[in-house]
Amino acid sequence: MTHLRLGVNIDHVATVRNARGGIYPDPLRAARLAQESGADGITAHLREDRRHISDADIEGLMQVLTVPLNFEMAATDEMQAIALRHKPHAVCLVPEKREERTTEGGLEVAREENKLAHFIAPLREAGCRVSIFIAADRAQIEAAHRIGAEVIELHTGAYCDSFAEGRFEDSARELERLREMSGLADSLGLEVHAGHGLTYDTVTPIAAFPEVKELNIGHFLIGEAIFLGLKPAIIEMRRLMDAARA
Repeated sequence: MTHLRLGVNIDHVATVRNARGGIYPDPLRAARLAQESGADGITAHLREDRRHISDADIEGLMQVLTVPLNFEMAATDEMQAIALRHKPHAVCLVPEKREERTTEGGLEVAREENKLAHFIAPLREAGCRVSIFIAADRAQIEAAHRIGAEVIELHTGAYCDSFAEGRFEDSARELERLREMSGLADSLGLEVHAGHGLTYDTVTPIAAFPEVKELNIGHFLIGEAIFLGLKPAIIEMRRLMDAARA
């Protein structure tokens, strides 16, 4: 089995920092610690309202990281300009609404094919690996393939939420959908990533999908870090992922 990469999302270190308006805790310190703990990449979402990650955080991450930065962003002119200035290893397009607490579902690609195809073209030309965060839906995956995306990240939130709520038949159906759509995306030549809501209790089945090359996990790890410390929290997630892969 190929090595399953772990991307650690540090957004919510910035959420805690911003609650007091100071400089602690420092997301860059969290990123460095994640690297040391076995993370294969760092994910950060620069939202339009800057509710957690800031422009200065992105600047700092580009300077200090020795692993790839996965820059999550909305498909806006402002974010495109920022991405083209920094040229991170990867750009992941996500849907964004000001009123949402967190990303609610995948990007609507099928209805916006032409617009998104033109949007990602300069990012690809700049050398960024373009990823699209989408639901496990055939139409969205096929549209992502048509517009020239290299990677899709499947939204695992419905699977994780139904599992957490004890709706195990629903979670099993969501898991099977994720399994089928991972296979479809792989057959189209897309690299398959997954993320959103994954925990120690839900990561194993997803990590076992042979088509999945990367998991991006953040909120749960930052939450566990309160109790365990960030390094032990990441090490345990890495252990579960590796065991599932084996």
